[in-house]
Amino acid sequence: MSLDAICLRAVVEELRRELIGARIDKVQQPTRDQIVLTVRGHDRVLLSVNPNQPRIQFTKQLRDNPAQPPMFCMLLRKHLVGARIESIEQPDLERVVTLSLRVTDELGETGKRSLVLEAMGRRANLILLDAEGRILDCMRRVAFESNSDRALLPGLFYHLPTPLSKLSLLAEPDSASEPIDGEPEDMVDQWLIDRYVGVSPLVARELVHRAAGRTDARFGELSEAQKEALICEVKSLAECLKTGNYQPTILLRGGCPTDFTYLPITQYGAETAVESRETFSAMLDEFYDLRERQELSARRGKELTHAATVARDRMARKVETLKREYAATKDRDQLRLYGDLITGNLYRMEHGARSFTTENYYEEAQPSITIPLDPLLTPQQNAAKYYKRYNKAKNAEIHLREQIAKAENERVYLDSVLQEIAQSETEQEFQEIRHELQETGYLRRGKEKKELKRSFAPREYRTSAGLRVLVGRNNAQNDQLTFKKADKRDIWFHAQKIHGSHVILCTNGAEADEQSLTEAAELAAYYSQARESGNVPVDYTPVKFVKKPAGARPGFVIYETYRTVYVTPEETKKGLP
Repeated sequence: MSLDAICLRAVVEELRRELIGARIDKVQQPTRDQIVLTVRGHDRVLLSVNPNQPRIQFTKQLRDNPAQPPMFCMLLRKHLVGARIESIEQPDLERVVTLSLRVTDELGETGKRSLVLEAMGRRANLILLDAEGRILDCMRRVAFESNSDRALLPGLFYHLPTPLSKLSLLAEPDSASEPIDGEPEDMVDQWLIDRYVGVSPLVARELVHRAAGRTDARFGELSEAQKEALICEVKSLAECLKTGNYQPTILLRGGCPTDFTYLPITQYGAETAVESRETFSAMLDEFYDLRERQELSARRGKELTHAATVARDRMARKVETLKREYAATKDRDQLRLYGDLITGNLYRMEHGARSFTTENYYEEAQPSITIPLDPLLTPQQNAAKYYKRYNKAKNAEIHLREQIAKAENERVYLDSVLQEIAQSETEQEFQEIRHELQETGYLRRGKEKKELKRSFAPREYRTSAGLRVLVGRNNAQNDQLTFKKADKRDIWFHAQKIHGSHVILCTNGAEADEQSLTEAAELAAYYSQARESGNVPVDYTPVKFVKKPAGARPGFVIYETYRTVYVTPEETKKGLP
């Protein structure tokens, strides 16, 4: 669900209570469609123009920023750092929010700026205005060719979007008392959506459900009492808007957020949990967190996934080809037999023959056997040819066995890279995987760019007993974590015979308790391909028993002394961050 106009109004009221008079200290742009304002003394403010999730809210989520900030971010920093927020306004029930700001330029003179968020789906935009209302720049420029009625370009005066031709329960509360007059075949919920601005499909269905006991009612099916009940529900909604009596409500199915709104929901059965949250911003953080990470992975990991998948599939085909060639070498004894029989019957053979039939005196029954010959070669040359093919097949068996093992290891390595990409969440994680694929030759090196070299720490948790648990984010970091950072007495964990992160339980030389071992094993299972499984075997052993073969790919290790524990990977059991 996108943030509807009424939910947006509730969020604006939250922001207004906290931010009026506050000062902006930092401006960051973690992704191409997100701006984060660090406001002194308050949580960060997120402004998103993502078409699938446009919104403004307080956020506690930490987001990685690119080493080189985009141009729009640099412009916002120039104008907004040090600015004080004077007002936050939403015109009527439009999905538009304007932050009015008092700024001081480098000469010490004060002025005004406005930052306008248009949270309107695929047309979402963030626009910076000067004191006169001219556009300084916007996140998505709209040329006259794209929209002749409303271009958004630097230098033009900004105008609000054309309002929808619907009734506003905020500006026209008396419209809630008007009679219900839809056509008999019209769906009641759709009629409410078309009639009133800001009413989302979820809320429209809820009003119908409260009045008629079902969500899919048509006007022709409503009794007069149900129509009166529906009018009462619309009045109640208008009163909610008037008094600002909103209740942050999130819907969960199977523990995962599926929707949210501003009033209690009764239309769903027992399979959907309806829970309240303390603030709308906390609710939005919870709702969009997983979706945002999945979208980020899909977008940033697309190229990496394609490169790794193509290489993995190519390696799989190579393994099959090598196995077929290897199987063919198993018939080499027949080639030696042909050579021996030709050599033993040279006196009986004629030059230029295409085949030769003789008794196979290497078998007790001495059955007849026909040997294909090359008519252009002498009998001695035909025998030499078969001996040569036999020796070639014999040598090929050893070579092919090595090639198959090498190709299988490469395929397994590429599977592990795909697993890393699927679990990556930050820009830096994707960059490290990209670097890893470049180092291993699976991805072309682009033009070298000067980037800030920042330390990239592994994921860190603490067990119930207070022991640190470190989790590698990718193959390169797995190696560094296991062989450079971990103490030899620490405990190493890995999901058994499947791809996953290296997990280190830091014991400080002491013996780890059973609960800590279990929690570390749960982390190893969670950060593996078996995340969705119910019972995952996890091997663990002291770090000193983990070895890396010479020339092995990043992340590949061997170990012989170990124990195995079976755990259920649940996110709620990952340990305390």
